[in-house]
Amino acid sequence: MTLKPYLIQKPRMVRSLRGVRNNMRLLLFIILFFLHSNHLFAETNLSSEDKLNQPKSNVSKLSKPGDDKDGYHSKDYQSASKSLERSGKPADLYSIATTRQLGMPELSFAEGTNLTPEKIALGRKLFFDRRLSHTDTISCAICHVPEMGFAHNELKTAVGTEGRSVPRNAPTVINVAFLTKLFHDARENSLEDQVWGPLLAHNEMANPSPGYIINKLKSIPDYEGLFENAYGRPANMDNISRALAAYQYSLVSGNSPFDKWYYGGQSNAVNDSVKRGFEIFSGKGNCTACHLMNDKYALFTDEKLHNTGMGFATSMYVEPPRKKVVLAPGIEVDVDTSVYANDSRFKNEIAPNDLGLYVITQDPNDRWKFRTPTLRNVELSAPYMHNGQLSTLKEVVEFYNKGGTRSVGKHKNETISPLMFELNLTDNEVNDVVAFLKALTGENMDVLIMDAFAVPVGDVSLDDPNWFHKNKLKY
Repeated sequence: MTLKPYLIQKPRMVRSLRGVRNNMRLLLFIILFFLHSNHLFAETNLSSEDKLNQPKSNVSKLSKPGDDKDGYHSKDYQSASKSLERSGKPADLYSIATTRQLGMPELSFAEGTNLTPEKIALGRKLFFDRRLSHTDTISCAICHVPEMGFAHNELKTAVGTEGRSVPRNAPTVINVAFLTKLFHDARENSLEDQVWGPLLAHNEMANPSPGYIINKLKSIPDYEGLFENAYGRPANMDNISRALAAYQYSLVSGNSPFDKWYYGGQSNAVNDSVKRGFEIFSGKGNCTACHLMNDKYALFTDEKLHNTGMGFATSMYVEPPRKKVVLAPGIEVDVDTSVYANDSRFKNEIAPNDLGLYVITQDPNDRWKFRTPTLRNVELSAPYMHNGQLSTLKEVVEFYNKGGTRSVGKHKNETISPLMFELNLTDNEVNDVVAFLKALTGENMDVLIMDAFAVPVGDVSLDDPNWFHKNKLKY
């Protein structure tokens, strides 16, 4: 029996595929593609309403777990970003901000903050507006991507305007409203104060001054009357920062499977692996020494800064003779590092020396100290550590299981935290701790993501009815 496959190119045009042995692969590929495509696009084809009405699981349906890197080395890798799917469902963010969720503390606001739906809506619009950057290309949401846990799963460290590199990982802004120390080096202590750092940083949004941003917002037609309606006055430094903070106050997510079990008394909310993982986390693993919790709520952070050895390790890093470099998913090159190892132009790339808290205090004892992050929604916010060096939760647990990095070659980490020591966890115990961490994903993440999808992306285009270029100030 001879099998003759055919390709139908156009109506009434059929081309024979000669050489069955060579072309069966193509036919098989086509068949497998269509079979696989049903799986790939099954969720995408759902309406926004259908997505919200799907049964809830421990992991958000709209965001792929950030620590799931399966397939990244394949050329068929599919990005987790849904940024082009701008169909969403607005949420009652004011209610979310003002209603305490299981496992979370009562939200307190900065002095002078009077939260209203109008202020949240204005901050929400600003957060997704690319026109807030000097080049009209970078918004807050470019680094804090909603479907990526309001972090960025596909970049170890952030990238700002004109492709400029940011040396640190973009942390999640979910539940950031509860924190009193912000940024990896804790340089700010309120949401209102932290706003201007990214807006003015040359390697982030690159605006030359607060006045430049204020004048720009006053010139954009679709902001007309919004600041006056929310704050009773035109845009200024104070109400711009308060508006952006107002939106972040609403990004609260608790009531996780862990919360339902531990704080809600629902014995079946988590499986036995999660329960064992929590027992290790709070006992043998000594994790609660830094990731604090109490009998009423848990933010899983002491908000202190510690030297775990991660910053030290990268600062003392010596390039191996050869290494694999992923240029794009599925495209790797083998690099001989000797071709650039002694070139001073590449010094910062070879040995990045981020000294953490020391940059702020100039105290040698503060070298490589970084803020303890909250662990809530941690499954969604990979990669991990201040530099995005660890890709999966298992890698994180194994790093702490080894006691961090105490030395690199002849170099000793003299300021490593005394809380860092070998934990002697078994492989099964490591897996149980990972299971516990995955149970910290908040119940309403889908709601927050769908709300973000409903926000128009502020952009500059000749086809945009809000085109403002003619109204921009001339310099």
